[in-house]
Amino acid sequence: MTKNEGRLLARPAGAALAGLLVTLSLATAQPVRITQPLDSSKSTVLIGNRTLQARPQDDQGPLDIGQRIGGMTLVLKSSASQAADLGKFLRQQRAPSSPSFHRWLTAEQYAERFGVGPPDLEKVTGWLESEGLRVDYVARARNWILFSGTAGHVEKAFQTPIHRFNVQGKRHFANSVDPSIPAAFDPVVSFIRGLDDFRVEPRGVPIADFTAGSGHFLVPGDLAIVYDVQPLYQLGITGTGQKVAVVGQTDVQLSDIEHFRAEYGLPVNDPRLVLVTGSSDPGISSDDLIESDLDLEYAGGIAPNATVLFVYSTDVWTSLAFAIDQDLAPVISSSYGYCEPQISSSPASTAAYFQSLAQEGNAKGITWVASSGDSGAADCDTTSKQMATQGLAVDLPASIPEVTGVGGTEFAEGNGNYWATTNNSNGSSALSYIPEIAWNDTAAIGKLLASGGGASIFFAKPAWQIDAGVPNDNARHVPDISFAAAVAHDPYQIYTGGAPLYVGGTSAPAPVFAGMLALLNQYLEGASLIPSLGWET
Repeated sequence: MTKNEGRLLARPAGAALAGLLVTLSLATAQPVRITQPLDSSKSTVLIGNRTLQARPQDDQGPLDIGQRIGGMTLVLKSSASQAADLGKFLRQQRAPSSPSFHRWLTAEQYAERFGVGPPDLEKVTGWLESEGLRVDYVARARNWILFSGTAGHVEKAFQTPIHRFNVQGKRHFANSVDPSIPAAFDPVVSFIRGLDDFRVEPRGVPIADFTAGSGHFLVPGDLAIVYDVQPLYQLGITGTGQKVAVVGQTDVQLSDIEHFRAEYGLPVNDPRLVLVTGSSDPGISSDDLIESDLDLEYAGGIAPNATVLFVYSTDVWTSLAFAIDQDLAPVISSSYGYCEPQISSSPASTAAYFQSLAQEGNAKGITWVASSGDSGAADCDTTSKQMATQGLAVDLPASIPEVTGVGGTEFAEGNGNYWATTNNSNGSSALSYIPEIAWNDTAAIGKLLASGGGASIFFAKPAWQIDAGVPNDNARHVPDISFAAAVAHDPYQIYTGGAPLYVGGTSAPAPVFAGMLALLNQYLEGASLIPSLGWET
């Protein structure tokens, strides 16, 4: 299958706007929140709306006003009453006694109840266009707008200079002061994403100093044995009819995924490529390719007959927001993250934005799975360091209560016999479940490499974490679940850039668990099969 044949055709911008007009005419009336006339002399500064990576000492002066900037997002906010209503509704969806239990919303239903009202949305999009900016995509949930334009138009519209920065030899651009919006828009506009081209970097998937034949490495068949997935396969539960969305910020080479699947006895089933509507193609990013190949190969490796969607753009969080807005799959896997204190110059508001995405996904019946980080309890320290200096921190989005944070373990075989002396036809050699301990390769490798985890500084303890033995600190704790992630001991094999590679880190178990959820969804949909495993429902 060629790349274009594998691509899902999302609605083009024109169709999205046409569909929006139909939705506006049918939508339930919502209170108008933009009640003041637009006045260019009155503006509101969006405090903290800058990246911490654009430092004054790296400033190289103004960006060419003619340079085009794409992938910017104007994030809209719910009213206080809508936010309260959403919290109540999410609790009702989880309560078996409630009429709303598991009553998932469509994008349009979500918009009518929790989005910005149509008249307000029209005012904002109209203003963007009047400033010479192009509206590329309007979220179906009416909570964000993707737009683009020249640096000159951006500077004028948002009253913020766009400068060039040279950071460790790499060229970037960013707004040098906090942007402003018309004061009339203050009730509906939260902040702006994409005024800079600094993107969250993949954690740098830990690469093992390992060669085939020197020890054990993991392939999908091993994980199926170790985590007792094999009985599901024997019942025909292989992900058929299910979807998993992996989000990224690079293009991929399908030949890598095809080679991996052929090598390990998986059926031909290319991931379907979904380029975010209104986003330019990012091309191949060598920094992101290993991450995306790992995610695609193991989400599809665990659920071999599921439809795996690769949703990509120039920014992984735009990809994520689009996957949720379009309701592309009931399971989403992401392997990128920030340490909580360093998300942005306004970390609390940025954390609230990510939580709003997760809550929207939950309301639609979407499970978002995220890796918990690879620096142990010191998430603000990089894995290239030999010791932690930045204090305790956890990784966002895994720390969001509405997200399932996935951590890492490593196998502790001891004197047990858990591996066959030869591989099976699918490359596996695991014989049974292998005892596990918390993953910590720091001593073995000489730098920080351990399962992320700890207490959030932003999110309170959810009701389902209140129990005996759980710290009584009113903080959300992560991770929620863990699978094998060691680098020095039994790493994962992937295929990337035309060659095999051995990797670890919590970026691996996140897509593994996403694949397992696809199997679980198929299993639970087939009610007649449930007694076959003796599970109670």
